[in-house]
Amino acid sequence: MEQNLLLTYLLLTPLLGSVIVLFLKKENVRVIRWYALAVSSIVFVISIIVYAGFDSSNPQFQFTHSFVWIKSLNICYSVGIDGISLLLVLLTTFLTPLTFLSTWKAIEKNVKMFTFSMLLLEVGMIGVFISLDLFLFYIFWEAMLIPMYFIIGIWGGERRIYASVKFFIFTMFGSLLMLVAIIWLIVFSSNLTGTFTSNLLELYKVGPQVPHNIQAWMFGAFFLSFAIKVPLFPLHTWLPDAHVEAPTAGSVILAGVLLKMGTYGMIRFCVPLFPQSAVEYAPIISVFAVIGIIYGALVAMVQPDMKKLVAYSSVSHLGFVVLGIFAMTAESMQGAVIQMINHGLSTGALFLLVGVLYERTHRRDIAFYGGIARLVPVYATALMIASLSSMGLPGLNGFVGEFLILLGAFKSSVLNNWWFTIFAATGVIFAAVYLLWMYQRVVWGEVKNHKLEHELTDLNKREIIVLIPIFVFILWIGVYPGTFLKLSEASVHSILQQVTTQSFELLK
Repeated sequence: MEQNLLLTYLLLTPLLGSVIVLFLKKENVRVIRWYALAVSSIVFVISIIVYAGFDSSNPQFQFTHSFVWIKSLNICYSVGIDGISLLLVLLTTFLTPLTFLSTWKAIEKNVKMFTFSMLLLEVGMIGVFISLDLFLFYIFWEAMLIPMYFIIGIWGGERRIYASVKFFIFTMFGSLLMLVAIIWLIVFSSNLTGTFTSNLLELYKVGPQVPHNIQAWMFGAFFLSFAIKVPLFPLHTWLPDAHVEAPTAGSVILAGVLLKMGTYGMIRFCVPLFPQSAVEYAPIISVFAVIGIIYGALVAMVQPDMKKLVAYSSVSHLGFVVLGIFAMTAESMQGAVIQMINHGLSTGALFLLVGVLYERTHRRDIAFYGGIARLVPVYATALMIASLSSMGLPGLNGFVGEFLILLGAFKSSVLNNWWFTIFAATGVIFAAVYLLWMYQRVVWGEVKNHKLEHELTDLNKREIIVLIPIFVFILWIGVYPGTFLKLSEASVHSILQQVTTQSFELLK
């Protein structure tokens, strides 16, 4: 297997897999389920081969593959991977087969089209993380909307149409702003250099040369698009609806991977393409990030629905990631990258566990439960691990990211104010409050509803198999984060070096 074609194989495998599934008979549900698991597992194996061949000491993009796609516009199919995108690709390919396994009993309606949508979604997600051409990136960014729209709209809850349309409109609005900025940047670049190109590596050289007043508008358009996807307060209103109405698999992928596209876009495009604007607006953006941390946590505290509680916790946790990115220190940005992975694991586990209860009782309201530890002890243990991970207990993955972000924000010369760290740190306390309170009301005490004694059964072997790999990584990152931090270290330093070089006057 040629190394420079590995990323193309990573894209083609789920793409071909999604096409082939259309030729399978929809009555053969068992065959389709095993086929989906096999294809997504092959994609994961390819990503492991990429990881094995990756040189973490090299900050440059690796496994690059490029050829001219639209000759008249000099638009190329160009893919490559650095340490940051590698971690997110691994997260995507790791979670996808687990979501297929989790839906073995949950999805019964039109399994064939669900499998097609999920595999197509995986193509879009991987494509976003490996694209090195702005138009190619935009195509994957938009393409990923369609399968997610159908996953929520067809297999979701009672208000699924409302939630899917709201998700689509919010994201589409941001995407159009980004498209305008992409065209504007490319045209400016062609006027400056005489070459029309959408190659990201070439535009990295041009972006900092854009006049300040124009750069601010371009930065704003890119940032707003990514902020909607994160979602950053106050652009978060689509997220709770989408999470609550999405099927469990949709919620896991939405929280685990799709939200990270926004923060990835900030690291990959906003900061290195427009370093002066990024430095100038970092304090304002960080204010919104801190508001999101506190607001998301406070709203999570009063949620009666477990799934909505976890959804609002995502607003809070992703606020930490945005703060880490715009604090612009090595520690904070490393923390932001690892926190993206941590959030995908811990929140993915929480959504899977809420889904387990919903499959058995068709209820998610916290008040319905109580005292289930006696009925389902294995489930209660798994929920405790996922909750402790999400709240950032030392020894588990959440602590590593939050500690690095807070440390980096405290040291930041861009923010230059320790109040950011103090207010952000309250989010950690609030997380402990809403998660432990939810856990106490659901798991401890007397059994409130005696119907649960007949309806509720403990985790079965398939559900345990889905959760164990996630818990392994939760513990691994918590105990020995160096395995993962070293992958992104060189890439993070490369981005920060570009920012400090281009924005020296603003940083002084």
